[in-house]
Amino acid sequence: MALVEIDGLVKRYNEGGRERLVLDQVDLRIEEGEFFVMLGKSGSGKSTLLNMISAIDRADAGRIRINGTEITALSEQAQTLFRRDHIGIVFQFFNLIPTLTVLENITLPRELAGVDRRQAQQRARDLLARVGLANRADAYPDKLSGGEQQRVAIARALAHEPLLVLADEPTGNLDEETGESVLRLLLELTRDAGRTLIMATHNPEIVPLADRVARLHEGQLYITRAREGELVETA
Repeated sequence: MALVEIDGLVKRYNEGGRERLVLDQVDLRIEEGEFFVMLGKSGSGKSTLLNMISAIDRADAGRIRINGTEITALSEQAQTLFRRDHIGIVFQFFNLIPTLTVLENITLPRELAGVDRRQAQQRARDLLARVGLANRADAYPDKLSGGEQQRVAIARALAHEPLLVLADEPTGNLDEETGESVLRLLLELTRDAGRTLIMATHNPEIVPLADRVARLHEGQLYITRAREGELVETA
């Protein structure tokens, strides 16, 4: 069974009194451990689809199942708990809390979930060592470079050992060299943990690293790099 199953997903937005169809009957299967990349220009619906998968936003129609749980059928509270326990998210703009230290940014979600503080801190320190920031645990986000902040964000996303990691333009706010190193770090950590990674980006340089690639265009999802035996579609 696929880790992520999406059937007939539809999302519309009302813009200035006019309805805009962003996702139009999207179907998708993503396997456990897969690195799946979604390409598309700004406004194509990449972030919207990630928001649907993470249950940050609700679909107008269709179904999403993650590891057998139909998240589109859950209450808002149940969706929040599912996201907290099973999904890690890496945002373009880091989304670190400026008044918390690096260590506190990583441990806070786990402590709110009831994990013992010492256990949460040990996991955070282990991850900080993996991302090369073991000596910055007590620093505040404004003292870090953009690349360092994104590495902290990656550690935070992986701290609870999620089933699924979602990355929304994770290198979009970084220079090319820093972005490449951050991308390879994110992929290395998710691969080592056997996790599934779905990334939305407009950067075609990521394509060679992906297991499969799709392009979003006018609400439709087209597979442009397929697994063996899978149909490759073109718009």
